[in-house]
Parts: sequence; structure tokens; C-alpha cells
Amino acid sequence: MAKIIIAPGKYVQGNGELKNIKEHTKALGKSFFIIASENGIKRSKLIIEDSFKGSDAKLTFEKFNGECCKSEIDRLRKSVKDNNCDVIVGMGGGKIFDTAKAVAYYENLPVVVVPTIASTDAPCSALSVIYTEEGVFSEYLVLPKNPELVLVDTGIVVKAPARLLVSGIGDALATYFEARACVRSNSLNLSGGKITKAAITLAELCYNTLLEDGFKAKLAVENKVCTEAVENIVEANTYLSGVGFESGGLAGAHAIHNGFTVLEHCHHLYHGEKVAFGTIVQLVLENSPMEEIEEVIGLCIDLGLPITLADMGITEVKEEEIRKVAEASCAEGESIHNMPFKVTADDVYAAILTADSLGKLYK
Repeated sequence: MAKIIIAPGKYVQGNGELKNIKEHTKALGKSFFIIASENGIKRSKLIIEDSFKGSDAKLTFEKFNGECCKSEIDRLRKSVKDNNCDVIVGMGGGKIFDTAKAVAYYENLPVVVVPTIASTDAPCSALSVIYTEEGVFSEYLVLPKNPELVLVDTGIVVKAPARLLVSGIGDALATYFEARACVRSNSLNLSGGKITKAAITLAELCYNTLLEDGFKAKLAVENKVCTEAVENIVEANTYLSGVGFESGGLAGAHAIHNGFTVLEHCHHLYHGEKVAFGTIVQLVLENSPMEEIEEVIGLCIDLGLPITLADMGITEVKEEEIRKVAEASCAEGESIHNMPFKVTADDVYAAILTADSLGKLYK
């Protein structure tokens, strides 16, 4: 079995870099279909139009309706065809990226991802996470290639609420531990190959960067300023975690995240906030050393990430609800089966309650 590592065709990160989007995309096409939120369009339209000024490129801006689901993907595909566009641009957050990548895949067009937040590792991946219209996890759409370009303007990222950057840290927090589990179980990564030394090294670098710069970056973004720590964390959240999870593999933490999506109590949380708690649950499943668990919990406390079920919005713990989470986490095809030992719903149920008890000790 071959070892495989995959990544976006080009990754560009810098303060004020959106104004150079024409230069970075000029080889991809002439008619750009730009998917963004209503506010995202208001904030960025003039910058993008100014970048393309004097060229013969056509720009079509389309408002995203809020959920990466099949009906939204189909609606946008129709609009792409109606406007004869030849490049898809997703600008905003994770659900917009995943939607843009899915639209580009079905229409066989190049895709550019422009994160305005650093809240997930979705931008670099050849993967779209599809939900139902109600926001419940539905499926992973594995794509044949990564985005042609990921363009991150850190000057825009620092203007977003600090909670979004912290959520990205929560998502990135799982990268090393899930990749490590996949190495131990000799599992395949998301590209269908064995895990390279480069991938596990990037995943470990991601974790070490979060420990070194996560708290400093949070403080800077709370003040709407861009520091070297912010640049490092944006790279960790976006590129290191993106390549690390995709070429290193997923295991327990993301499956447990998917399990928690079945509870309405947790719908207010961002993806990375649920993944952070899922990481602690995975470490309990693995019976990791307390020093390692304490290190992860300590980072979560510093950043305000969930460490208890109450933090997740579950103020009254009901056995039947937690068992639903555990059962969904262990559904057929879930990434939890990449763990280096058999995991049952009973195991996950026990690990969730234990993780909750551990978290309470540090409150």
C-alpha cells in the first residue's frame, strides 16, 4: 500500500493579501462565482472588485443561505450554470468552503478558498462535510482533489470574534492525537493511503504550535491586532491541521463531535468547540497519561474551550441522550473505527462521563 500526502495547489497567507486575489487566480479562469454570506459580500466586494479592476474578468457574488446541505449545493450549481462561471470562490467560514468545494466538484471547475476566519481546518482539504437542512451531520463527501488555491488574509481574520479563532484551535487540537491513533492502528488516511512521516510531523507541529502560541494569539485577536503568534496559529488552524488531518487521518475526536450533533443542546456550539471536548474523550478512551490529558485540559481552560458536558450546553445529564451520542459516534463507517482497538458505544459512553468528571475537577 502506497503512502500518500495531499495538500492544496497553493497556500497564500498574509496581512492584506485579499487585495492581490487577481494575481493569485489569473491562471484559473475568467468568470468567478463568489459564494459568501451577506455581510461577507458587503465587507469584501469592493476589495475584490478593485483587485480585478482593468481586467476582463467577470465577478458574480452569490449569498450563502447558511447550511452545507444538498439543496443549497443544488441551488448554487444552477446559478453557476446560469452565469456561465468557470471558477468557484468560497469566502467566509467552514460551511461556505465545504459548499464551494462541493459545487466545484459537481460542476468540474477549479475552486478557490478564501477564509475570513480561522475556525476550522476545512479550507485546505479535499473533503466537504454535508449536513441536513436542520444541521445534523449527514455524510463526508470525499473529493478527488484539494483546492487550487487557499488565500488567507490575516488582516481580515483578526477582525472576526476571537471565539472563531479559538474554535479553530479546538478543531486543530485533535489533529495530532487522531493522526497518532491512525499510525498506531496502521489505518488509511482520507486520501486512501498510508500515513507519511511528513503528515505525522506536520500534525505534531500543529499541536506544539497551539501550545506555544494559542493563548497569545487569542489575546491579540481580542484586541483586533495581528501578531506573529496570530500568524502562527492561523497557519496551524488552516494549513497544518488541514494537511495533518487529511493526510494523517481521523479517529475518535471527530466521530465524537459527529455524535454530539444529534443533541439540540449542542447546536449553539461551533465545530471546533465540540471537537475539543471530543479530543479529551478520545484521550480517555486511549487511557492516555494524566500529564497529557492535563496539558490538553489546561489549554482548553486558557482558551475557554469546553471541558465538561455543562460547557457543551448539557446542564442535565440524561443517560439516554449521552447513549445516543455514543451510538452515533460508533455508527458504521465512522472514523472512530480507526482507533487502534475496538471501540463500542458503551466505551464511548463511559469515556464521555469520565471526561466530564475530569473536567469538573479543574473548574
